[in-house]
Amino acid sequence: MLKQLRDPFRYEPPESLGRGRGEGKTGKKRPSKAKDTTGTLKRLWRYLAHHRIRMSAVFVMIVLSTVLSLLGPYLAGTAIDQFIEKRNSGFIPFLIGMAVVYGLYACTMWLQNIWMIGVAQETVRAMRQDLFAHLHKLPIPFFAKRQHGELMSRVTNDIENVSSSLNSSFIQLVSSVLLLVGVVGVMLSLSPLLTLLTFMVIPLMVIGMKWITNRTSRLFKEQQRNLGDLNGFVEETLSGQRIIKAFSRETIVIEAFNERNKRIHSSGFWAQAISGFIPKLMNGLNNLSFALIVGVGSLLVIHGHGVTVGTILIFAEFSRQFTRPLNDLANQWNTMLSAMAGAERVFHIIDEPIEAADEQEAIALGTMKGHVAFHNVSFAYQDGHPILHHISFEATPGETIAFVGPTGAGKSTIIGLLCRFYEPSSGLIRMDGRPARSIRRDNLRSHMAFVLQDPFLFEGTIRENIRYGKLDASDEEVEEAAKQANAHSFIMRLKGGYGAKLKPDGGGISQGQKQLIAIARAILADPTILVLDEATSSIDTVTEIKIQEALQRLMKGRTSFVIAHRLNTIQTADRIIVLQDGEVTESGTHDELLLQDGFYSKLVNGQVVLT
Repeated sequence: MLKQLRDPFRYEPPESLGRGRGEGKTGKKRPSKAKDTTGTLKRLWRYLAHHRIRMSAVFVMIVLSTVLSLLGPYLAGTAIDQFIEKRNSGFIPFLIGMAVVYGLYACTMWLQNIWMIGVAQETVRAMRQDLFAHLHKLPIPFFAKRQHGELMSRVTNDIENVSSSLNSSFIQLVSSVLLLVGVVGVMLSLSPLLTLLTFMVIPLMVIGMKWITNRTSRLFKEQQRNLGDLNGFVEETLSGQRIIKAFSRETIVIEAFNERNKRIHSSGFWAQAISGFIPKLMNGLNNLSFALIVGVGSLLVIHGHGVTVGTILIFAEFSRQFTRPLNDLANQWNTMLSAMAGAERVFHIIDEPIEAADEQEAIALGTMKGHVAFHNVSFAYQDGHPILHHISFEATPGETIAFVGPTGAGKSTIIGLLCRFYEPSSGLIRMDGRPARSIRRDNLRSHMAFVLQDPFLFEGTIRENIRYGKLDASDEEVEEAAKQANAHSFIMRLKGGYGAKLKPDGGGISQGQKQLIAIARAILADPTILVLDEATSSIDTVTEIKIQEALQRLMKGRTSFVIAHRLNTIQTADRIIVLQDGEVTESGTHDELLLQDGFYSKLVNGQVVLT
């Protein structure tokens, strides 16, 4: 409902043209590996495989703990037969032996848990690192079509889901399978008849489990999707608080939040409620199995069919141990489904195609003169819907080019092409006589600096924000850049001066002060090519004068591209290019364009208004 804060390179195609989640460049649905549980597990194993030694140690501990858990009840049954019914000697050493068994069981459980926690945390750290690194390799259009909060949810909530599952579910699943095999083996060796009675509950368990998991799998995935949507909405509304309050839209926003909150409540409620049937089902079947064993076993003891009281005790305990791993498998399976729902969303982002690689022959320029030429350049975000039509112009080193035109004319798109955020659909862009494609992107952008309408400042000190333009700059260089940007005086009035801490996105200082810091950052970067996008909009007159002075210093000797709605900021440009509907309709100096008596002349005379 609310749009993200303005991004000069952001394009939002019509909804009918946009690609949905999981769609490729052709607009067709592409298969996602994450929707395949087996495929997702294989990808998780690639991360776990880096910790084979610790994983092997965890597996050894699980085996030992399983053996010891089987040995305990067996020894208890033996004690009844040997020391209570037959009154044999050696009971005290036997008790000591049982104490040692249970003590070793506790040690193996502790070791497997602490080692698995280490593996889980290392695994999700690597996943989180890969995801975050991949996000920085994705092209700008990817971010233009997704909510930032929804992406944040994948980095935090979804990976945390995987972490929680690995911490507990892996051990539970492996130990449950081993325990199940061990229990069945021991039970068969003691009494096939009682074992058969225990197995009678398995079909009921399978039917119940299948019915439950078929429904919870879909619900857990829906819950994760709804959570990501809510996170995106919250991030968007928090960023747009001024607009919300300015238009008194609090009630509408709260209603929209409540709608999303209800969806999470609904999917979460039914996912948890249906999965909550699992322990109830297992406990009921467990009690049924226990009653059958005790009842039939007692009859066998009474009628002398080779079953002892100790055997019944062992079976009674093993019947619980038989259903307990099934119960654990059922519970952990639901946890794993939730983790898979998170992992699929993480891998979906990692599977997104990264920004197209540079050409093999692409080079890095040590220095750049700043000669820029567009030769018959056309561009379309979506096939069949061109934004720019045959754009041609040339900027010589040190020249200032201004772009004027209504919203949607293609001004910011030209800047996006200049920075190689996009590639032309046709035509050629040259930098210093070389095709832009033949220059490495990172190198090309290192020769450029930006001062945008909404300057972005990071949480940290003012000095750190200015130094972002040149990370190895000295304190003296930072302060000199601030002085040239007319920012030094207001910085020194702040508590802490250059060491003053800024809140996220520069909270705590005015819009004009943010802009001066952004200009200082650009001055420190010492770029060859400068991009100014509405750099003086929404600024008071006094601050605008300071910014204009700072910009004149910044632009001196640099090739500059200026986008502005305020005509006084572009009248001194060496050339003004007028854009309408993606085409160049006029070009020349301020005076030349006035003589042409075209769109620009009407704009200056107030006969048209830029919208």
